[in-house]
Amino acid sequence: MQRALWLAGLASLVLTACSGNEDVAGTDIEATAENTSEQVPEAAAPDTEATAGAGTIEWALAGEWRGENSARDTFRHPVETLAFFGIDPSGTVIEIWPGGGWYTEILAPWLNANGGQYVAAHFPASSESGNRRRSRASFEERFTGSDLFGDVVVRDWGPGVQALGGPASADAVLTFRNIHNWMRGGFTERAFEDFYTVLRPGGVLGVVEHRLPDTREQDPLAGSGYVQEAYVIAIAREAGFELVDRSEINANPADTADHPNGVWTLPPARSGWGSAGFDSTPYAAIGESDRMTLLFRKPETVPVEAGNEDG
Repeated sequence: MQRALWLAGLASLVLTACSGNEDVAGTDIEATAENTSEQVPEAAAPDTEATAGAGTIEWALAGEWRGENSARDTFRHPVETLAFFGIDPSGTVIEIWPGGGWYTEILAPWLNANGGQYVAAHFPASSESGNRRRSRASFEERFTGSDLFGDVVVRDWGPGVQALGGPASADAVLTFRNIHNWMRGGFTERAFEDFYTVLRPGGVLGVVEHRLPDTREQDPLAGSGYVQEAYVIAIAREAGFELVDRSEINANPADTADHPNGVWTLPPARSGWGSAGFDSTPYAAIGESDRMTLLFRKPETVPVEAGNEDG
């Protein structure tokens, strides 16, 4: 009944497709634009004996291996975000569709230094998309076989993949700015079901996503890249998750979520910048998008459905 009511509510939303922007608003642009424009030095294992605070999140954040990617810390607030999610660096953490590895550069060395396991659920290596295949290959080249990043596990994950991992095998699942892609691909519900299955009881799901104001109508395909917070919460609850908390760590009140090329008009994608007659000044002033930051938990015990109680 709950599922039927929720789906009925979603169906009542007025469809507001983003005209002409679906090619711009694709997964491939977001997956590659985050890191390919920056020259990141080749990772080398630091002299941890001589590095102050080695193994801490602050140490990982300050790592020289991050190169120019660290310039985005002011917008993405990684330390605060991971603290809000309560990530234990000695546990198993799965990052969903990490793209070029902006968060991997922080998570992998931090987990590696503390006995944890970083798992990247990346685009399938056999993807029909050339951009996705290149993104996956570039990720593996950079992050596997490194003393610094440790034993990074890279798994296929997407619509055609049967499972994210073994049931109850992960302590945390993290997804950053991906849900709009799954909405466009029509497998958002399946994604959250996979997250629920792979997490151990009590495990956490951390979500960061471009936020559409609740006064605006949600395009079911999320053509603009923006998603209503209420939609994400509803999908997660439908999969069985409990909402633990929400944070404004990654909020940006200057972002109206109304741009000619959707969220990709803003940094870091900067879609349209440099085009004749396009004034990028107001978008540069906004900075990166307004984002929701949500923490969910898989219950320690699975609720018994009505009518199935013993006796």
